[in-house]
Amino acid sequence: MNNRFLFLSLVVALSHYVAVAEESGNSSSSLTLRAVNLGNWLLIEGWMKPSLFDGIPNKDLLDGTQVQFMSTKLQTYLSAEHGGGSIVVANRTTARGWETFRLWRVNETFFNFRVANKQFMGLESEGEGGNNVVANSDSASSSMEIFQIVRNDGDPNRVRIRAPNGLFLQAISETKVSADYEGSSWEDSDPSVFKMIILTESTIRGEYQITNGYGPEKAPQIMRDHWNTYITEDDFKFMSENGVNAVRVPVGWWIAQDPTPPKPFVGGSSKILDKAFTWAQKYGMKVIVDLHACPGSQNGNPHSATRDGYQEWGDSYIPHTLATIDFLAQRYGDRPNLAAIELMNEPRRMDLGTLKKYYQAGYDVVRKHTSTAYVIMSNPLDRDSKSLLSFAGGFNRVVIDVHYYNLFDPKFNSMNVKQNIDYIRNQRASDLSSLTASNGPLIFVGEWSGDWSVHDASKEDHRQFLKAQVDVYSRATFGWAYWSYKCDSNNWSLKWMIDNNYVSF
Repeated sequence: MNNRFLFLSLVVALSHYVAVAEESGNSSSSLTLRAVNLGNWLLIEGWMKPSLFDGIPNKDLLDGTQVQFMSTKLQTYLSAEHGGGSIVVANRTTARGWETFRLWRVNETFFNFRVANKQFMGLESEGEGGNNVVANSDSASSSMEIFQIVRNDGDPNRVRIRAPNGLFLQAISETKVSADYEGSSWEDSDPSVFKMIILTESTIRGEYQITNGYGPEKAPQIMRDHWNTYITEDDFKFMSENGVNAVRVPVGWWIAQDPTPPKPFVGGSSKILDKAFTWAQKYGMKVIVDLHACPGSQNGNPHSATRDGYQEWGDSYIPHTLATIDFLAQRYGDRPNLAAIELMNEPRRMDLGTLKKYYQAGYDVVRKHTSTAYVIMSNPLDRDSKSLLSFAGGFNRVVIDVHYYNLFDPKFNSMNVKQNIDYIRNQRASDLSSLTASNGPLIFVGEWSGDWSVHDASKEDHRQFLKAQVDVYSRATFGWAYWSYKCDSNNWSLKWMIDNNYVSF
């Protein structure tokens, strides 16, 4: 009798310990994820499937494209004097920041020109000299900031720029650019002719570019066709059959305003996310909803749905971002297969105090709707992996997300196969170990891939590189997620890797 009582007491005590550990976020016994990111599905990343952009007219002049204009007559570049806030001149023989304009696309030929200090080029009001070209507007809200790029039929990079008054810009002298030319020649001596240089290395191909590029008539059908075919129920079945037990689904902030999000975004992505939860549940898989694109852009990268590459997220955007988190937590908080909500993906170049303030508020918003889902806080891209460790330790059921790529840093450029693998097994293993504490937050390697800077690697080299990452990242207390499930570039496509026997779980 005494032995039985002792046994029952131990069982009760153990159950209580596990419950407390799981509530505090210090146990991952029920959640060690082998996940994959469903990138380029509900949030476009053009490099993953470039053909999605093929039908866009003037597709080399999408939002955020950086361009420079050299006068064929003067052989000098248009420039926003002082980077903005003043006149536009044509007095530079070389082009740098002041001579570079970022396009905001109005339609396929009309644009706003954003200058270095984030102001916009336009015409002065009539009373102040209506033909003078300036760059001093803080917004692109009036017709006075809309210009047309007219391309030469034989040479599309030979252009003329029609101003809002219907006349063309002309570089009269190095210090005088006006919008009052009525001629129509394309000769080098014509002061209205410019050579347009497109800075292709800074090209942006994201959600904003594809939806605004196709425009309101075509974009809805393009996006819905993509959503309905890129990932289907069969893919969830495939993932489950091949050892993947969770998906991380990147979404954009406009999902919270379905079915009529602000232009140019297309409504309907929330219904597709609903399907993802249903399919995942059917095949025994968990779901992480990842706010990958925040209003204002949290990092300036195409995957943040930036319009022009500037990172502008900050204090003023916190309420809007929290509204998106509230929508996601309310809609999916009671789903039994919701593993976590990630508050933001890959923040960069922002005040750590502001980020922590947002993470605290985001955690509170999620907890209004669910006490069981984990809250994921992405470590800033440009800070040490431990930058959130002590902060996150003050919450229950919280995860820190770190991303590990053997790319995007010059140190990887000259590494051979062995050096890459050794780096994974030594430095990455050490970093994970330093992040892991018995009473701290769980750790999630939310992105990694099979791509690297090694050229002419054999299939066995790739297999060993992948195996090393799986071995090491499986030590992360919350698990890992491969980037991505599908991609035109094979090394980034987990489906291709599995189909071709590069990796298995």
